[in-house]
Parts: sequence; C-alpha cells; structure tokens
Amino acid sequence: MGESWEGKRVLITGTTGMVGSWLAKDLIKRNASVVALVRDIDYQTEFYRSGDYLKANIVNGALEDFSAVQRAINEHEIDTVFHLGAQTIVGAGYREPLQTFESNIRGTYNLLESCRRHSDIVKGIVIASSDKAYGISAKLPYTEDMPLKGNHPYDVSKTCTDLLAQTYFNTYGLPLAIARCGNIYGGGDLNWSRIVPGTIRSLLNNQRPIIRSNGKMVREYIYIKDVTDAYLRLAESADKKGVSGEAFNFSTESRMTVLEILNAVRDAMGKNDLEPVILNQNLKEIPEQSLSAKKAKKVLGWQSKYDMKKGLEETILWYRTYFGGEKNIS
Repeated sequence: MGESWEGKRVLITGTTGMVGSWLAKDLIKRNASVVALVRDIDYQTEFYRSGDYLKANIVNGALEDFSAVQRAINEHEIDTVFHLGAQTIVGAGYREPLQTFESNIRGTYNLLESCRRHSDIVKGIVIASSDKAYGISAKLPYTEDMPLKGNHPYDVSKTCTDLLAQTYFNTYGLPLAIARCGNIYGGGDLNWSRIVPGTIRSLLNNQRPIIRSNGKMVREYIYIKDVTDAYLRLAESADKKGVSGEAFNFSTESRMTVLEILNAVRDAMGKNDLEPVILNQNLKEIPEQSLSAKKAKKVLGWQSKYDMKKGLEETILWYRTYFGGEKNIS
C-alpha cells in the first residue's frame, strides 16, 4: 500500500464490530480523520475499550435511518467510505429475518444513495459483502464471475448488498469496490456463537467447547489483519479502472471443517483434554464454501500474511488479555 491516509476523511459503518474496530485502529494510526456511524454504544467492544473512540468523530444513528447516514457523509465531508455495518450473525438472521433485511439491505441502499447524492466529495467506497452471497454451489472454489444466489435470510441479505453495489456502479458510476471474505476471526469478536471466540472463551473457563452444527461444515478462515489490509488496498484503488465496480475474493485458500478449526484452537491453547459438545443442530447454513483469491493477488497484489497458527496466537492473546481485565493489545 503506497497511498497516504493522512488527512483523509473516512466514514466507517459498523465501527463497533470486530472488523470496524480494527480498521478504525489502523486508519487512526495512519492519521486519517475517522468518522464512526454508531447505533449502540457498547463499552465492551474494541473500539471503546481501546480508547480509539476518543480519537474519532462519532455520529449516532442507524443505517436504516437515511437522514443519519446522509448527515454523516455531508457534515463531515467524507471522501472515503467503508460500509461494514450489518447484522452479521447467521442464527440471528434465521430467527429475525426482517431485522436482518432492514439493516443489511435498507442500510446498504441508504448508504449508496447518500454517496450518490454527495458524489462530488465521495471518491472511494468499499462495500463488505461475503462468501455467503454466492449461496450453495456445486463448483468450488467460488470465483468472482459466479452467480450470486443466497437462499437463507443472512445469505440473501449479502447477495442483495452485493447486487445493490453493482447497480450503483453500473447506473451511476459510483467509485466502489466489493469485498467478499470467508469467516473472519481475530480479537474483538464478542459474538460468542461463532466458533473461534466461543471456543476460546470455553477453554479459558475450562469448559467443553460447543459445536452447534455437526462439525462437518467446510469453511475458510481469514485473520482480521489480512482483512483490514485488503479493505485498505481496495479503497486506495476504488476509483481506478480494473478495480472500480469489481468484486474481489479475499482468502487464505485453506479449507477447514468446523471441527478442525476447533481442534486448532484446542491445540494452540493446550486444552486437548476438553472434548467438544456437538449439538448437531440444523442451522440452515451452506454446507461447504471456499474462495479463490487469484484475482486479488493479480490485480491488487494482495496476499494473506497470516497462517492459522500465527493468527490464532494473536487472537488467543487478545482474549486472555480481555478476560484478564488488562488493557487490550493493539
């Protein structure tokens, strides 16, 4: 990455989420002026616990509120937008689809429409989609030219997010790029239903970790710092030919079952005596997913820097610090 972020006016939606927190931290270190759209203040999140919120401008509001989104962009004269805000839990989407659609679909078109109305100042937009946008496919790994066909509420919401972004590029020429990642892990994820933070918390408490599925679902896991690097690269080129209007997969290209990732956490923590509890619940999830990152490597020069061992070491250290009540690592 060669572009300076000093003085850039950056809006991050979903700043209190794991990815948003680490992206804000990175941009603050690069002397960008960070504006955070925050729906709910949660002092347990990395954005607040680290004190990074004191170095950012806070706009209180929800993505579903068009006036709040437009106010954030207009009054703070935003030039770069990272749209990460969404309801991200598959199970929550299954239980409350309306809430997921409102946040993920309405929130996305509110954001894009606000950028369109202020296209004189907004020069780059990164839209966080997901591998879930592809839905179930007989052909793997996913490549960016494959159709998007989510089936269940969360998956459909990400398919819509992706297609809305493409619409605003194809129709209005918004300078945007789309990121599709697999399962993101790292410190700061407080959604304990997810396999990595949930397993770490259980093991730190000397409890048996829980697998809600049958443990056989295949996923790709990518460390948070690889993701923030990918988003910054996208933003730096969002207005350039070959990147603008394009979607990019970001992946380590290493597949693991849920049981394998749980065992990797157990190994890293030396807790192999605690056998998992397998609930074998039907969670309406895609059984197998994997991504090709060839396009990102070729066009953006992006390459994953963290293997599972290194990523888990940093992640486990963050949670040990978190539960130990000490100041978080950065």
